[in-house]
Amino acid sequence: MIDRYTRPKMGQIWSEENKYQTWLQVEIAACEAMAHYGMIPANVVDRIKSHAKFSVARIEEIEQETRHDVIAFLTNIAEHVGPDSRYIHMGMTSSDVLDTSMALRLKQASEIILDGCDALMKAIKDQAYEHRNTVMIGRSHGIHAEPITFGIKLAVWYDEMSRNRRRMEHALQNISFGMLSGAVGTYANIPPDIETMVCEKLGLTPVNASTQVIQRDRYAEFFSTLAIMAATIEKIAVEIRHLQRTEVLEVEEHFAKGQKGSSAMPHKRNPVGSENMSGLARLIRSNAMAAFENVALWHERDISHSSVERVIAPDSTILIDYMLHRLTRIMTHLMVYPENMQKNLEKTRGLIFSQQLMLNLIAQGVTREDAYRMVQKPAMDAWHSKKAFMDIVLLENEILTYLSENKIREIFDISYHLKYVDVIFKKVFDK
Repeated sequence: MIDRYTRPKMGQIWSEENKYQTWLQVEIAACEAMAHYGMIPANVVDRIKSHAKFSVARIEEIEQETRHDVIAFLTNIAEHVGPDSRYIHMGMTSSDVLDTSMALRLKQASEIILDGCDALMKAIKDQAYEHRNTVMIGRSHGIHAEPITFGIKLAVWYDEMSRNRRRMEHALQNISFGMLSGAVGTYANIPPDIETMVCEKLGLTPVNASTQVIQRDRYAEFFSTLAIMAATIEKIAVEIRHLQRTEVLEVEEHFAKGQKGSSAMPHKRNPVGSENMSGLARLIRSNAMAAFENVALWHERDISHSSVERVIAPDSTILIDYMLHRLTRIMTHLMVYPENMQKNLEKTRGLIFSQQLMLNLIAQGVTREDAYRMVQKPAMDAWHSKKAFMDIVLLENEILTYLSENKIREIFDISYHLKYVDVIFKKVFDK
């Protein structure tokens, strides 16, 4: 595990400098393993380690001629190491370096993503506890349903992000595999013991079997995990956008001093951060599809996956890192308006208690069909007349046959709907 204070930023992981540095790590670990098993002279390893250097500019210059990045890298290393360079990359193929190095960088990226998950989950949890009992209307189909609390909504988000974190831990585990098995995975020129020792040195697990490449189902799982996480972030962002609509205005993204919302309309305060999340989630999902397309390669390997991964690996990890941090800031500084939640809760003048009224009639022996009919009639009257639902119900003789006025007033008590808030919080946060 890389120390969080010395860990590189996500963009640095995908720099050319870090790419070649991880390549060099693999090559030196292979030299150490080969020296251990007597495949190369033991005294050359220290000389290789002390002289092995590279220049990104020089590698790019050599690659202009070779049209092969690994050969250009090895040529540049040889310029520094001298005659001992003949022991570097011995018995290996390019993908031994590329795929094992990719595992190292995906591990680095995953650890940053896990930190981002933790930060977002903390921000959601803090808001959830602050608004555990902040009552608001729950909506289905965009229409008022029954009361919830804003804390319950946040608890649902936290619970989903905890699943995303577990998926990410599993994806990290499944991507942390290395391979040094030669041109077609047969270990013909490099024994399996070398692979085992190299992977141990690098903190990886050796694959059970490979071709010339580590099989891309591992990558497909990794990038689909990022896509699911992005989908959750978008889900939260879409909800914030809906709740910030002028007609609703129950929450709002923080609007900084000096911030502008529109070039034409000075009054605008737009949920631009959440809108960004929706857009970026589309990119990460499309990258996951590209990772699925990379699973099927010709025979023991073709190169069709390589160009794709050069794009989706940095893009998806950088994007999800950005999204996690952006949403964490939004959640930390989210402006919540309980007074508007209360106003919206009261807009239907008590219709939100219709189910509880129906259930009480059923409890008194009324069939479900009759109870539904008995409640729907005054409910529709309330919709059209804009009168309080309870007042209309209290004039319904058929309902009064089964329920007293005091019982009806008791049914319209909002606390009935909130009695298990603490139970929900215990299930979500006490795990």
